[in-house]
Amino acid sequence: MKQVYVKFDSLEQVNRFVNLIDKFDADFMLGIGKHTVDAKSILGIATLDLSKPLRLRYDSDDARIREQITPFLAEDHG
Repeated sequence: MKQVYVKFDSLEQVNRFVNLIDKFDADFMLGIGKHTVDAKSILGIATLDLSKPLRLRYDSDDARIREQITPFLAEDHG
């Protein structure tokens, strides 16, 4: 299981993120604290506090995932 932190500045960014990860055959979970949602669900993500970095966990070793999500990575969490 890989873990990174992502940050979104707008719902448009959330939409782009979901469209990117939806192309991968892997499970993605996004959350903060104990609250986690399916990261491929725009409605699920909308229930999270987007003002803070969110923990993204995914179950794939596909290096293309990291390449695709790089623009969304939170600077203060690497």
